[in-house]
Amino acid sequence: MFATLSDRLTSTFKNLRSRGRLSEADIDATVREIRRALLDADVAVPVVREFAAAVRERALSVEVSGALNPAQQVVKIVNEELVAILGGEGQRGLALAKNPPTVIMLAGLQGAGKTTLAGKLALHLKEKGHTPLLVAADLQRPNAVTQLKVVGERAGAPVYAPHPGVAGEDEVPTGDPVAVARAGVETARSREHDVVIIDTAGRLGVDAELMAQARDIRDATQPDEVLFVIDAMIGQDAVATANAFAEGVDFTGVVLSKLDGDARGGAALSVARVTGRPILFASTGEKLTDFEAFHPDRMASRILDMGDVLTLIEQAEKAFDAEQAEKMASKLAQGDDFTLEDFLSQMQAMRNMGSMKKMLGMLPGMGQMREALDNFDEREVDRVEAIVRSMTPAERRNHKIINGSRRARIAKGAGTTASAVNQLLERFEGAQKMMKQMARGGGMGMPGMGALPGMGGKKSKGRSQAPARKKARSGNPAKRAQQEAGIVEASQAPAGSAFGLGGGAAPGATPDMDELRKLLGG
Repeated sequence: MFATLSDRLTSTFKNLRSRGRLSEADIDATVREIRRALLDADVAVPVVREFAAAVRERALSVEVSGALNPAQQVVKIVNEELVAILGGEGQRGLALAKNPPTVIMLAGLQGAGKTTLAGKLALHLKEKGHTPLLVAADLQRPNAVTQLKVVGERAGAPVYAPHPGVAGEDEVPTGDPVAVARAGVETARSREHDVVIIDTAGRLGVDAELMAQARDIRDATQPDEVLFVIDAMIGQDAVATANAFAEGVDFTGVVLSKLDGDARGGAALSVARVTGRPILFASTGEKLTDFEAFHPDRMASRILDMGDVLTLIEQAEKAFDAEQAEKMASKLAQGDDFTLEDFLSQMQAMRNMGSMKKMLGMLPGMGQMREALDNFDEREVDRVEAIVRSMTPAERRNHKIINGSRRARIAKGAGTTASAVNQLLERFEGAQKMMKQMARGGGMGMPGMGALPGMGGKKSKGRSQAPARKKARSGNPAKRAQQEAGIVEASQAPAGSAFGLGGGAAPGATPDMDELRKLLGG
């Protein structure tokens, strides 16, 4: 969603990196480029003005002029100000009722994705041990009730739908959505559901009838949360729509839908600052599992190409089997080779985490590999699986025995070519090298993220590790004090990105990122 904005900001900060001291003209030029990038991304003009003024004021202050690396200090300021406009450091969860059921009402324009989001929220709550009930109070949009039933079935959540709604465009809406909503809450209470999610009707535009009906449902059910669902791709209308709903319905939180779209999406950055209501969740795809809690600090890191390792780890915890991962870690720690069978199981586990493009995009510095990511085919995992499953057990355990005739047989069994088998083996050797590097580092994971949950930390029993060479102490008292405190200067971070986070194949890039580029076919 924010790829263009991320690229523009990265390019702007690269120009600062080579300068040891920043003049007022340098800061003004940087702020001007940041302002243009935000406006091009469709961020609301008042928010852009406020943001640019805050960045300029702080950049001209002592915290930058007295810094060892002024450019990185400016990046830090921009990151902190981005977090501020996205809602601040804290991320609050849903307000749960002391006496169940907790009532959650969804509001928003038609087409924003409320019905699908109701299913995503239900699945999210089920995974946390709740028992949600969906209430079909949208009796105006054709087949809205049917759609909610389908979504509820996929999410494994029951749907309360006493009225069928309308089936066609020409059919006149009947039924009372307020009565349905009220009865849905009572039904949840009698059936001992601890959460009620009310799907309400939307309109193609803000109007008095929509607001009146939403207010009536709110007054009748007294919801603990009123979530405003907004399409992240609607542009500057997002701000006007959000303000109208804030005044008309008085929502308590925001949910961003379609955050995986290719529109500029900057207006979504404005909603929290303009309305003063926090963004609680984000919908990042079409699947019911493409749903996550919104963390302002993590989103700011994604925009600035610093990655979102915490979200990636949380997804890995859900997808990876802890017992299998511990066996893999133990195997590598004991010096055993990473085989094609291990490679296949790892790729399947990664696929369970969701879109591999999205997952890889959360790694720091991946903005510099955007072309490789964009060209990455999600079906590649299926092709890899077909090729590996066409091998014999002996070939999977030792790929060195695969000669020309074996390649031809494997290619025929997988319905591909011998060159495709060769490419897979080359990529596998890159992955094998990467896993050995990470095993030597005491953990196993993805490049730039350290150990994944349950995949590291075991020491080798059969080999004694060489003691680490002690770093010489500096003669400079200040630097020696930093060494003793374990502080690493920011200026010593590896080059390769605007933020010192390592990049692609450019000089100074980290080996892990080079290997990852090969795995992506770049």
